[in-house]
Amino acid sequence: MNKITLYLFTMLFLFSSADLCAKQKKKGKEISDREMWYKIMYRMAAPVLSNMSEGKLQENMQLELSPTWDGRDKRVSYMECFGRLMAGVAPWLSLPDDDSAESKQRKQLRIWALKSYKNAVDPSSPDYLLWSENFQTLVDAAYIAESFIRGYDSLWMPLDNITKERYITQFISLRRINPLYTNWLLFTSTIEAFLHKVEGKADYYRIDSALRKISEWYIGDGWYSDGPSFAFDYYNSFVIHPMLFECMEVLTNGGKIKREWAGTTFLHATKRMQRYSVILEHLISPEGTFPVFGRSITYRTGVLQPLALVTWKELLPKELSNGQVRAAMTAVIQRMFADERNFNENGFLTLGFNGKQPDTANVYTNNGSLYLASLAFLPLGLPADHSFWTAPAESWTSKKAWEGEDFPKDHTYYEKFHMNYQ
Repeated sequence: MNKITLYLFTMLFLFSSADLCAKQKKKGKEISDREMWYKIMYRMAAPVLSNMSEGKLQENMQLELSPTWDGRDKRVSYMECFGRLMAGVAPWLSLPDDDSAESKQRKQLRIWALKSYKNAVDPSSPDYLLWSENFQTLVDAAYIAESFIRGYDSLWMPLDNITKERYITQFISLRRINPLYTNWLLFTSTIEAFLHKVEGKADYYRIDSALRKISEWYIGDGWYSDGPSFAFDYYNSFVIHPMLFECMEVLTNGGKIKREWAGTTFLHATKRMQRYSVILEHLISPEGTFPVFGRSITYRTGVLQPLALVTWKELLPKELSNGQVRAAMTAVIQRMFADERNFNENGFLTLGFNGKQPDTANVYTNNGSLYLASLAFLPLGLPADHSFWTAPAESWTSKKAWEGEDFPKDHTYYEKFHMNYQ
């Protein structure tokens, strides 16, 4: 894809997603929440996957680096972009094909994605990723592994045997990297959990020690400390709850196998994530915003990942209805993406929180990092006739509260669990 074609391709997106939504509403044609979600998801994913499927991502992606960039090899940006995007889009791409307009876009993305996965580990491809980098690679290889866990039948199984073997070799090679004593422990356990799923073989010490330590960092009411010291940020959303839950889900076969780590079971991990999801829903303002605090805030809607995950897994707690969660998340997604400010000239996400705001970026942030925003779109993995999409929209908690409606009082989540290190 040359630069002229890419420019035209980008212009097409401008008319096919947010602009189209606005024009249809102006004409009196309301589009559904789902249609808005998948068009934004397609717009986010298509420039990445269309280019990478042809080995053109590293040639055509318009990179944006933090003004305080720490000097690491900037090629890490492409693995960040691809891995994080695929972790978010995998559930949607796993739905079966049909004759709908949505399915045509979904099928196209899946075709591109499978070619992109192949190029990512093919040393002869211009889009061969930076697997030799000795630090950041661990992080984003974990998101690639997570995408395979989330889309195992549709994204991992169709790959050819050579490509599969290359991924397994690269994942095993990452045992050379010692993770930071923080949420990074979950990057090692996620990769090993995938190897357990695909091969039945893994470094179980790397899994068990990580899950045990994260469990020991649980501080109550749905919150984990990110390491020995608590930090008031959204890393419970970006990493801790989802990866802890999914590692335990894989290792216990969804809770069917009884295992625990530092007294924490799959059920505990689930209930803690449900409580944290209630908190996230409460944080969504009547205007469709959420509080901006902590590092990596440029990950945008990635803040909502645990709420998206419990929705996709059909594990919404009793405090939250499908109608209110969909309405709340739609309000945020629309507020964030229903204009042009979050995409750069070539159609890639731009560096900032809501627009081009490079000074909000941390030293490790590039615009490839920002594809963590796709993790809010996990509910697209539910079929269009699921009650999450068909239930009438309802006001969410903060909207009810600030508009004078009755709303349920909040309760701290307590748990009793026994300490059993057997």
